[in-house]
Amino acid sequence: MTRQAWFAGTLAALAAGGLGYWAGQQDGPVPALVERARHGVARLLPAAQAPAPSKPASGPVVYYRDPDGKPAYSASPMVTADGREFRAVRASEDVRFDDEDGESMPADMAGHDAEPVEAAKPGGDARRVLYYRNPMGLPDTSPVSKKDSMGMDYIPVYAGEDEGGVVTVSPGKVQRTGVRTELAERRVLSVLVRAPGSVEEDERRVSVIAMRTDAFIEKVEPVTTGDHVRKGQPLLRLFAPEINAVAAQYLTSIGYEGGRRRLENLAIPPEVIDEIERTHKVPPSITWFAPRDGVVVERNVSDGMKAKSGDVLFRIVDHTRVWVLADVTERDLAGVAEGQRATVRARAFPDRTFSGTVTRIYPHLNMETRTARLRIELPNPDGALRPSMYADVEIATGDAKPVVAVPDDAVIDTGERQVVLLDHGEGRFEPKPVTVGLRGRGYVEIREGVTAGDRVVTAANFLIDAESNLKAALQGMTAPKDDRQAASAGGTP
Repeated sequence: MTRQAWFAGTLAALAAGGLGYWAGQQDGPVPALVERARHGVARLLPAAQAPAPSKPASGPVVYYRDPDGKPAYSASPMVTADGREFRAVRASEDVRFDDEDGESMPADMAGHDAEPVEAAKPGGDARRVLYYRNPMGLPDTSPVSKKDSMGMDYIPVYAGEDEGGVVTVSPGKVQRTGVRTELAERRVLSVLVRAPGSVEEDERRVSVIAMRTDAFIEKVEPVTTGDHVRKGQPLLRLFAPEINAVAAQYLTSIGYEGGRRRLENLAIPPEVIDEIERTHKVPPSITWFAPRDGVVVERNVSDGMKAKSGDVLFRIVDHTRVWVLADVTERDLAGVAEGQRATVRARAFPDRTFSGTVTRIYPHLNMETRTARLRIELPNPDGALRPSMYADVEIATGDAKPVVAVPDDAVIDTGERQVVLLDHGEGRFEPKPVTVGLRGRGYVEIREGVTAGDRVVTAANFLIDAESNLKAALQGMTAPKDDRQAASAGGTP
């Protein structure tokens, strides 16, 4: 509104009010005075600024909206909470954003039973109606515009909209449904799999000293549980009658392989057998040595006691390398593989991390917890990690190489296949079957179907997909013969 129009409108209001007050005081003809004021002010307004008469709404009802203008829409008649009916919005009133293109409304949208026409654009482009489909989605098409039994106009299908797999949505509908898009990009998808675990001994680093015959313990060295021993360090001295008898037989047949083998079968240390060969004497007692470096975790022997065959005297474990056994959920198991690096945090040392490698995925799941057990090996040179400690494990799954990925919301999973909607611009969308891969951090890997740079729909894609499925169903039906012939001839039906 120009300054002149605003001034004229204000003057008209003041004049009408003043004259009305004066006439009321004088008992004069109020309507006549007000009419004179209105005509006088009208002469001040330019003819070009007079409000243009609005055109009546035409065309079929496309949707219903809240009577107060709130962002509430409905495809069918409905009422508000206080009982007022939603306002019907016809085709000519629908929101449009391409008016600058000069595209004219087709005759069928105005509710007239006219032949299909071309909507010409300034650039010479035209939209040709191929056929009309039932507005309620029924399997019914027509070569000419018509109404259904409820009085609703059939919906035109234009040339270009009938492209295989591509669905066209009006800009107004795109805005109302809240369609959002995002570019498919190459990303590094790395997902942290977290699992609880516990520190355990390396089964391959455990040595047990047990008797294979009855023996009497003469002397135990001052070695107690928890002590660290070296390989070859003396542990105890014992006397065993069977060992002495086998040793005597061995002396009578030096070089006889069977005699030495019998001594080895009794677990006699190699150093003792070599000493018998060198001195040709049977020792009155035999000294037992530590078979490896490690910590004495079990001692069941004392001076003078009798040890029976099979009794465990010492148990020694090497803790320089330990295992962490972690339980991973069945859902995360697919992303874990042997050889991956793992980070371990012992709850006793919250500020310290230990790095290890997944060396084994056990073949069976725990039936009660539905978890799979992993074995992680890691060095423990200072012995800080102790068996039975609780630990928290993190495993970075995924490929370090970037892959094509889209947001999780972009993938429509039907149960039988996965689909992504490609945005081709100007309201044109194409459903594209895809093959998905790793998921992580809100994104999913697309192995087939989408390339980097494609724009995909991330919101309202279910609505567009439903319309695409409807279109595919209609295309599968037999179109009218006249319509097919007209389409092939390149003219209007």
